Amino acid sequence: MKLALTDLVQLASLPVDTLIDARSPAEYAEDHLPGAINLPSLSDAERAEVGRVYVQVDRFRARRIGAALVARNVAAHLEGPLAEKDGGWRPLVYCWRGGQRSGSFASILDQIGWRVSVLEGGYRAYRRLVADMLYTAKLPLALVLLDGNTGTAKTRLLDLLEEAGVQTIDLEGLANHRGSALGGRTGGQPSQKLFEGRLARRIAALDPSRPVVIEAESHKVGTRIVPPSLWTAMKAAPVVRITAPVAARAAYLAKAYGDMTDQPDLLKANLDMLRPLRGDQVVDRWQEMVDAEDFYSLAGQLIVQHYDPGYDRARARHTMGAPATLALPALDEASLKAAVPELVTAVERVAGATLP
Repeated sequence: MKLALTDLVQLASLPVDTLIDARSPAEYAEDHLPGAINLPSLSDAERAEVGRVYVQVDRFRARRIGAALVARNVAAHLEGPLAEKDGGWRPLVYCWRGGQRSGSFASILDQIGWRVSVLEGGYRAYRRLVADMLYTAKLPLALVLLDGNTGTAKTRLLDLLEEAGVQTIDLEGLANHRGSALGGRTGGQPSQKLFEGRLARRIAALDPSRPVVIEAESHKVGTRIVPPSLWTAMKAAPVVRITAPVAARAAYLAKAYGDMTDQPDLLKANLDMLRPLRGDQVVDRWQEMVDAEDFYSLAGQLIVQHYDPGYDRARARHTMGAPATLALPALDEASLKAAVPELVTAVERVAGATLP
């Protein structure tokens, strides 16, 4: 049975038990449907060899070789990860475009007696929906930017707004990066396509009639690019800006970047990348603070000498409406939670809508 994907919202309620990505491991690693497991019909090397034979030697021979390889690989899956599936199991199989790889895989599963579906159009059908949303269509979202210099706890405030029932988009979470020079996170960043897929599914799950709060970022989060439809909407969105004293920001930053301070060699290597911008003398002084484990002073110096000047330059390049400002004297957890009602009021004011 073929299953057509016409809307990203469908992904949350597909009438199947398991999504099987039959593409090669490299294709799967770059991007895949949410929740899919990778059971390759061809390995990366096998796919390359079949493609070479198809183009350079003979198409019939390539298909014969490919069929033999797929049969062996599917047999290994049946004896391995699929060995315990009962007769009522409902798999959905897809490949690049819903062609031979998924068709061959599904045919074997069907002969066994499982109620198998094949995704019509394959991965390309899913990717087309993502690309249309993020590159072509105008996003029907009422965005509000949560702005503020580094260390003003914007990401934590975004989490607290979500807990309070406010719709949010966490770009840094989706991109697995804190969006700053020292913002790398464990596991690294997803591919651009995987990031876009996560983002598109988040947008599809939102109610367009209600405001959506998103952290003010540049057009990139780490090395991941904010797609044009969202970037255009962000540039036109009203702004709520968080301010806080440098001392409070330094204390918050030193704690929030604990994963970096726990790895001083990695922290020093990241600081080295700032030498072209800040000079050897300044970076040498920062690295001495790392050696002394004086992370509070380091955070304060980074704020004053690196982060704040960067924000000032970025704001000078982009036209923004006058923001609503929320000044927070402290950034400890209790103070942040206490600030949520006032933040909600500020968002309502700039959005012209009442939040739950």
